[in-house]
Amino acid sequence: MPSLLLLAAALLSSWAQLPAEASSWWSLAVNPVQRPEVFIIGAQPVCSQLPGLSPGQRKLCQLYQEHMAYIGEGAKTGIKECQYQFRQRRWNCSIVDNMSVFGRVMQIGSRETAFTYAVSAAGVVNAISRACREGELSTCGCSRTARPKDLPRDWLWGGCGDNVEYGYRFAKEFVDAREREKNFAKGSEEQGRVLMNLQNNEAGRRAVYKMADVACKCHGVSGSCSLKTCWLQLAEFRKVGDQLKEKYDSAAAMRITRKGKLELVNSRFNQPTPEDLVYVDPSPDYCLRNETTGSLGTQGRLCNKTSEGMDGCELMCCGRGYDQFKSVQVERCHCKFHWCCFVKCRKCTEIVDQYVCK
Repeated sequence: MPSLLLLAAALLSSWAQLPAEASSWWSLAVNPVQRPEVFIIGAQPVCSQLPGLSPGQRKLCQLYQEHMAYIGEGAKTGIKECQYQFRQRRWNCSIVDNMSVFGRVMQIGSRETAFTYAVSAAGVVNAISRACREGELSTCGCSRTARPKDLPRDWLWGGCGDNVEYGYRFAKEFVDAREREKNFAKGSEEQGRVLMNLQNNEAGRRAVYKMADVACKCHGVSGSCSLKTCWLQLAEFRKVGDQLKEKYDSAAAMRITRKGKLELVNSRFNQPTPEDLVYVDPSPDYCLRNETTGSLGTQGRLCNKTSEGMDGCELMCCGRGYDQFKSVQVERCHCKFHWCCFVKCRKCTEIVDQYVCK
């Protein structure tokens, strides 16, 4: 028994020594959050059980418990989009554990970290805005956005739109809480990282907010569209991800000044706007596995032998070469439409060559 107590104490001690960034609210994406209607009477409050929340985020959780499941959905949406956008890159947004989610690589203020913060903040705006419209949250409902001035006079403005205003405000409160409660010395590297995170969080939120657009539905006899009802609707999240990926490609390198402000490393470039991504550290080498930086390396990754892009074997494998193997792929083929009303297909097998990095 004493040895078990000593082991438990050692584990607690090692946990206490983990850096603050070792856990993140992103963990809500991989640790499902119970919805309020399934809370068990007498059980511990949900907010005390959720991993990865900062003190400020835990307080917001206590005030808005019904929001937490949708924050988790937003984080999951952001992670999936990150994995899609970086699927052909050396760093491919891999989940490494259930607490930090992306591991130590997020402790580096790189372009990749900038994108991850932006797309996950965007995911929260997206999920909360949609939950409001669907009547899932008691503190919000349909969008109250004013009628656009350029909407034709005979079109109705009154459908139930996505409440992107509320989604933006709540995401700002919750996601930024972790950064705003930190108190680092002015001009320190740590303060620079906080400012970087806040900038990228805002860029992600603005991408969702600005891409929301008017959607309309026709009414009339036999689809004549003599009348239209219109409302505000979120853009497809893939389009948000595409825009943020463009911002990633043009992200600005910044440094912290003695006055505690971020400034451009190269003053010849344009000053970033609130919609742009910024970074303060160069990206680590993602070619080789490195426990210090958190890089997983590219050994074992599939590559495209004929591509000259980042997914090509030469770049993906960092010049180490690749192995070839054959795999069997099963696809639907020879599909025919049968009256009425179904499609019948055969299953075709094909042996294809695949390549993995050494």
